Amino acid sequence: MGVSDDCDGGSLSSSRGSRGWGGGIKSLTRRKQVDSANDKKGPQLAKELSVPYLVAIGVGSTIGAGVYILVGTVAREHTGPALTISFLIAGIAAALSAFCYAELSSRCPSAGSAYHYSYICAGEGLAWLVGWALLLEYTLSGAAVARGISPNLGFLFGGQNNLPAFLSRQYIPGLDITVDPFAAVLVFVVTGLLSVGIKESTLAQAIVTTANVCVLLFVIIAGTYLGFKSGWVGYELPTGYFPFGVDGMLAGSATVFFSYIGFDTVASTAEEVKNPRRDLPLGIGASLSICCALYMLVSVVIVGLVPYNAMDPDTPISTAFASHGMDWASYVITVGAVTALCSTLMGSLLPQPRILMAMARDGLLPSFFSDVNERTQVPIKSTLVTGIGAAILAFFMDVSELAGMVSVGTLVAFTMVAISVLILRYVPPDEVPLPPSLHESIDSFALQYGESSKKSNGKDPKVIVISSKDSAQPLLDEVDVSVEIPLIAKHLHIGNYVMNESKRRKIAGWTIMLTCIGEFLLAYSASSLGFPSFLRYSLCGVGGALILSGLVVLTCIDQDDARHSFGHAGGFICPFVPLLPIACILINVYLLVNLGAATWARVSVWLVLGVVVYLFYGRTHSSLRDAVYVPTAHADEIRHGSANYVA
Repeated sequence: MGVSDDCDGGSLSSSRGSRGWGGGIKSLTRRKQVDSANDKKGPQLAKELSVPYLVAIGVGSTIGAGVYILVGTVAREHTGPALTISFLIAGIAAALSAFCYAELSSRCPSAGSAYHYSYICAGEGLAWLVGWALLLEYTLSGAAVARGISPNLGFLFGGQNNLPAFLSRQYIPGLDITVDPFAAVLVFVVTGLLSVGIKESTLAQAIVTTANVCVLLFVIIAGTYLGFKSGWVGYELPTGYFPFGVDGMLAGSATVFFSYIGFDTVASTAEEVKNPRRDLPLGIGASLSICCALYMLVSVVIVGLVPYNAMDPDTPISTAFASHGMDWASYVITVGAVTALCSTLMGSLLPQPRILMAMARDGLLPSFFSDVNERTQVPIKSTLVTGIGAAILAFFMDVSELAGMVSVGTLVAFTMVAISVLILRYVPPDEVPLPPSLHESIDSFALQYGESSKKSNGKDPKVIVISSKDSAQPLLDEVDVSVEIPLIAKHLHIGNYVMNESKRRKIAGWTIMLTCIGEFLLAYSASSLGFPSFLRYSLCGVGGALILSGLVVLTCIDQDDARHSFGHAGGFICPFVPLLPIACILINVYLLVNLGAATWARVSVWLVLGVVVYLFYGRTHSSLRDAVYVPTAHADEIRHGSANYVA
């Protein structure tokens, strides 16, 4: 809900009456306030986490078993010895999103991560889609990771056929499926651990993550010794450092970018952090930096030990050590892969209950999911539902074919977080939703404000009528109240042109929207090689022009002064705005477009189901359904007046 441009001072409005289709469309734009979670009664999440715990969560959720395989596949097919630069470029691209997450998590430290930020900045409709997509991502991710553990354990026992019965997969001929009971049991174990308490589960994840990092350090140190001993044969090829050219290196960066997904898990624990303004940015930045350094060092060593065209695409690190006579190292590396999977499983199941809880607290899902256990101070019901769902998928389904769907939720979240930063800086919400219980206080304030203003001015001022935006019915049925709200005469100077605040907000809002459209056009046309050349280049030109013009406009106009006090001020500030979030949006949209038609077809089914759930439940049960929106400048006065009235 935004204040109309002809009344900068702000009118009082309500979302009552949003039960028809017209009201349903308006409900998509209603936004909640930053600290809405603090208004909830009952047990709250435990504030137990500090920077070391956050780093353990971030590193453990990010470094999965993929790094033990990815280096071989990407080096053989895309980069050659330039794999290290690909990891660096991908790390920088991930850092763009990390900067955006760092600012929003410190300003809006509440459970829900990207869903929470989108609800505050963009509105209920987009927030619902982000949250719904993240639920799919974490469920599939947890099931896929759990099913990947038993094959790795098989190597330690000399093959899949030598695994004990309780660890091995079982084929059921009648149903033509292969079940994985060990994966389901492991999911239940992790679910139980997460239900005990956030500090206890994070400590367990820290131990497992430490074991994984120790294995990677072994690979780096032992591999460096072997490299100097053998002369780094992988770098002495006639094809040079870029055998696939710069294009191959960039293609490799796009592939390894997904190995950095996981640091956003840190933001989902914001409500459980002792000092979120300081610790969340440090936790996000430190975990991403550690992951990037480890990835780069491992890739430097492995591509130097073995020529890239001789790498085993399935077990590149083990075979690299075996080629130098260290066959026993494969057991150490397998242990590292298993610990990496276990840590990633914890990271996959940790955020989803908190997103469910946040959506339920906002009324978009049943309140069952919002219950916090009084003793353990975790959303135990949401945790159990999450664990049961992931365990069923891990037991019955081979979710490897659905792996592409996992990336959709994260990339959509990354995109919306970057857009939210632009909204926060240029057009932050200037209205606050208040509960309908404050109607009397709002009426009283309106009458007092109108009378006092008329006495002080001695003439009839510009009048704004308190009314509902979503209904033809007036907000006040018994009294027709007119409120004088003096307009703030703030002007912005750009050269010789004078722009008032209302016009600045309108220009900034349209510019952000057109820039996003331009980024989609550029990413889509650049990826659509089947398009006719004229059409493709024309769309690229239009998209590029929109992006450049948007960047110029947003750079020239002032950012909103309200950004300094929005949310919890004093935390991390994202640098290089608007350039950094615009670049972040472009990278994530490009990756989304290139996920493939099959992936988007599957995701569309889930998103359509989400739209149905929202229309028939979330929209009508939203906690903002009957909220009254008042200008931010007057919200505290109204609350104070309500407190005095009750007293």
